[in-house]
Amino acid sequence: MKKQERLNEIINLVNKAGTVYVQDIMESMQVSDMTVRRDLIELEKQGLLIRVRNGAKSNQFLPSRELPHEEKLLKNILAKREVAKKASELIKEGESIFLGPGTSVEVLSEAINNKELRVVTNCLPIFQELLKKKSDTFKVILLGGELRETSQAFVGEITNTLMERMYFHKMFFSGNGIVDGRVLTSSFEEAYTQKLALERSSEAYLLIDSSKIGKEDFTSICSLKKVTAVITDDASEKAHEELEEYTRVIV
Repeated sequence: MKKQERLNEIINLVNKAGTVYVQDIMESMQVSDMTVRRDLIELEKQGLLIRVRNGAKSNQFLPSRELPHEEKLLKNILAKREVAKKASELIKEGESIFLGPGTSVEVLSEAINNKELRVVTNCLPIFQELLKKKSDTFKVILLGGELRETSQAFVGEITNTLMERMYFHKMFFSGNGIVDGRVLTSSFEEAYTQKLALERSSEAYLLIDSSKIGKEDFTSICSLKKVTAVITDDASEKAHEELEEYTRVIV
């Protein structure tokens, strides 16, 4: 592959994924570490990308729109099921847990098979799924408020006032991306409600499929340092190393 072809391909990879790692480019193009780093330096000088530790991110990448809930649910569904299975194994009988909005967490709600549990959520589809399991010992609580149509999550003053009166053994939540140790999402209001839940949880687990690693979005939910562990599917070794700088990774 000629140099200009290689540079063009790197730009395509970065703009498509949001962030790529040197190791991934090396494996994709069968070139050396030094060659990739020289290419990234040159592309950054041309203003075509931004170099980050062990890779580069696009200076154009930001989702033009948040995908509707139904579309998100079907994306990477096998990876989400893998993540959900690992997360469900962490839930103990008798606990009080919070499930945040997001399709990875919705898949977890399907996987939960505990008999004695109190589950609180501000996400309508998750609540509807949990109602199928409701019993005298399996309690389900929906935090109301203003409904965001895109994510089917309740947000706003009513939701947050209710949240401030609750405490949880564990919180399970998701996001639209992880960049530079920050968990990102599309809505400031949704992010704020998740922060309140995080402050009131003894343990917090981020459920995210590996396609979200390196993806930008509008606002930050929290630092990965505040998360007990990230539960994800298989990803590149470099991607896991980036996450492990901040918290534990369950794969």
